Amino acid sequence: MTLPQVAASTVPRIPLEEWYARDHRGWSRVPLAQLPTRVHRLGHWSSALGAEVWIKRDDETSSLYGGNKPRKLEFLLGEVQRRGYRAVLTFGGLGTHHGLATAVFARELGLRVLLGLLYQPVTPAVRENLLCLHALGARLFYGASVPALVWGTLRELWVEWLQRSVPYIIPTGGTSPVGTLGYVNAGLELAEQIRRHEVPSPAYIFVPLGSGGTVAGLSLAMRLAGLPSKVVGVLVTDIFPPSAVRLLRLAQKTARLIGPEAVTMARAMSARDFVIERDFVGGGYGQALPAADQLAAWFRAVEGIELDATYTAKTAYALDQTVRAGRWGRGPFLFWLTFSRVRIADRLQPLPDFRELPASFHKFFA
Repeated sequence: MTLPQVAASTVPRIPLEEWYARDHRGWSRVPLAQLPTRVHRLGHWSSALGAEVWIKRDDETSSLYGGNKPRKLEFLLGEVQRRGYRAVLTFGGLGTHHGLATAVFARELGLRVLLGLLYQPVTPAVRENLLCLHALGARLFYGASVPALVWGTLRELWVEWLQRSVPYIIPTGGTSPVGTLGYVNAGLELAEQIRRHEVPSPAYIFVPLGSGGTVAGLSLAMRLAGLPSKVVGVLVTDIFPPSAVRLLRLAQKTARLIGPEAVTMARAMSARDFVIERDFVGGGYGQALPAADQLAAWFRAVEGIELDATYTAKTAYALDQTVRAGRWGRGPFLFWLTFSRVRIADRLQPLPDFRELPASFHKFFA
């Protein structure tokens, strides 16, 4: 079950460092991603919609584990190393991609991982992720409700304290001002690709909205880069869904880590800068939307791109349906793909038997 070593970024300095090298005092970074990720036109989808649709391939952020999480973890784990922590504690649903990415990269950096999990609908992919988490050495604990998870977290923290090891706490989805820096950098990366004429300046950028760090970071970056692009956050969760006001506050707190110029520009933002599309959650977080799954099957067959049911299929479907309805004009549109194309289970074979997991997880394999 040996994973390859984390590859250093192919870019010596990321745009956030280039743009704000003189100002910043608030971050440390460990390179985990191969940046920049590419952008290209989706010809078949553009023809079907009668509009220009492009894609940002954050499914390719890392050959170790891709998606949007490595961008956030570069800064979060950089902070962990800077402050000398030896363990991290984070949270997610049973099939959490954030938790899986954290376990992958923290293990490579020699950090222990504690992971508190809430219920989400159980699918084969959820079961596979649970087995992968155990194989990666994450210490899992389960909460059937938010209060139960809080109690379990306090218990784990007490155990850690008795062992004289307090973990660094990473919020759900890596969404904190530190983690959000990853998507400020991503937005500035897109701005540089626009200026190099690799992609037209999008009128709208569609991205999943879960815990909110990706949307807040991109929206702040558009302001810093002076781009008129609007970020459309497609809500995919009914568990503490973020509001526009909460996203604004997160963007403004993140700006404080960048420097005075960023703070000034963030103060000029308002809740109206955050567009939330709420009509595609379906039955709730982790519950498939059949029409979105049909679009995902079309994507796989026609565009050769994999989407996941929880986040990116719903986001693509929202773009598809609202553009067909004439909600956003004719674009151009950018679909920001945040799902990892790397299937970590292939590198961890054979996966452990589910009975090796803590007993509270066994019922999900019945």
